[in-house]
Amino acid sequence: MLHDPFGLRVLLHHEVYAAPNRFFAHFFLHEYFRHVPLWLQAFLSPINSVYVACALVKLAVHLLLVYGLAVAASNCSNVLNWRFLLAAVLTTPLLQASGYYGQMGIVDQSITYACFYALPMSLLLVFFLPFVRAALHGPPVRLSWPSYLALAALAVVLAFNGPTVAATALLVCSGSLPVAWHRRYAALPTAGALEPRAWRAFQEISPGLLWPFVWIIGLSLYSMYIGRNNSENLWATIPLAERYIRLAQGMVYQLVGSELVTGDYRLASRFGLPLLLGAVLLNAWLGRRWLPTPQRATVLSALKWLGVFALVYLLLLPLGGYRSYRAYVVRRDTILPITLGLVGLFTLSTYWLLVYLPPRGRLRYAGAVLVLLAVFTVADKHRISNTNAGERRLLSLLSQSEAPVVALPADCNLMDWQPLTDYRKSELNSRLFHHWRITKTRKLYYQR
Repeated sequence: MLHDPFGLRVLLHHEVYAAPNRFFAHFFLHEYFRHVPLWLQAFLSPINSVYVACALVKLAVHLLLVYGLAVAASNCSNVLNWRFLLAAVLTTPLLQASGYYGQMGIVDQSITYACFYALPMSLLLVFFLPFVRAALHGPPVRLSWPSYLALAALAVVLAFNGPTVAATALLVCSGSLPVAWHRRYAALPTAGALEPRAWRAFQEISPGLLWPFVWIIGLSLYSMYIGRNNSENLWATIPLAERYIRLAQGMVYQLVGSELVTGDYRLASRFGLPLLLGAVLLNAWLGRRWLPTPQRATVLSALKWLGVFALVYLLLLPLGGYRSYRAYVVRRDTILPITLGLVGLFTLSTYWLLVYLPPRGRLRYAGAVLVLLAVFTVADKHRISNTNAGERRLLSLLSQSEAPVVALPADCNLMDWQPLTDYRKSELNSRLFHHWRITKTRKLYYQR
């Protein structure tokens, strides 16, 4: 995969191997963690440098998501402007790192998942940002040649960042272009033949919208095609009908509150996603009564299209294969595009209601919004059990040992999803620990 960025071996020779359409996700992870921890060691210990490198990626993704959503809602890119700050304040508590994380976590606690899901989704938000601003606030998109080239390059990176990003781009763009065409078609005079009118409507679609969307649609279709030869889809298989049954169960669990524990779900008192969905629907109802006509129409239209996107996305999700660690198909990572859509729509509708409501109603509404944001903030409190202290301790024991094969306690995982009981399976980790200068020589280890 790292030697064939665009999956040509799948296209030309029908080869099957891991992650053929995920080159840039693996490439970033590979290059970043080979170099950044070593640079940080100029002023940090080897062990600390690894965790700071992880934190920097997560912080950058978190800030990029808040920035993109706040700019889209406020139509202001000046981070010191009150409009931007208000939208950012509305967005920030919804990016849960602990409390409701099991339902609606966006930046994953696992650094690999954060790089494979939240990072490319934040870049997809950057790609869509000029189009979203135009759709919500106007005027139409007008791009310079450097902007065209930048979006074209970004589209290549996004399309080969895995099926979630490619599928999201494909659904959004392939749905937006027919809508844009139909609006132009309906606005044209009805006189004349059908075909010329249809062709004129196509010609009147803004080039700033048409060509970037056509480009990323083509790339995403190709990415999804070569993704069919992903060997990871062979790890565990169940019939397609059963996947849809599990999808329905998973959606119920997601809405009533659930947490993934040892490969299965157990019900928990988690109401983050229902709270967010309820707030969006309440905002739509209030906006229908109190927002000016343009803003009202925009909020209701955005809610409608987000619902259509969510329905189609969820129905297509089981076709992407089955993973045993996602027993019910849907999980916070697979529904990330829907979660981000809900967060963005909440921010937009709340922002406009705070701006346009009458003064007396605005104060009451602002108080209710503060209570809701306080609920999310308090729920997101740090849990003592959710730290890296155990893994740090194991790394410290490994670095201090003089034995070529080190026995470590099994009370915590070390750079893996489970304790390693076979020292031969620690070969790759031992090479990486040596590269990071955590160990002076390559040391194998096992846990007992």
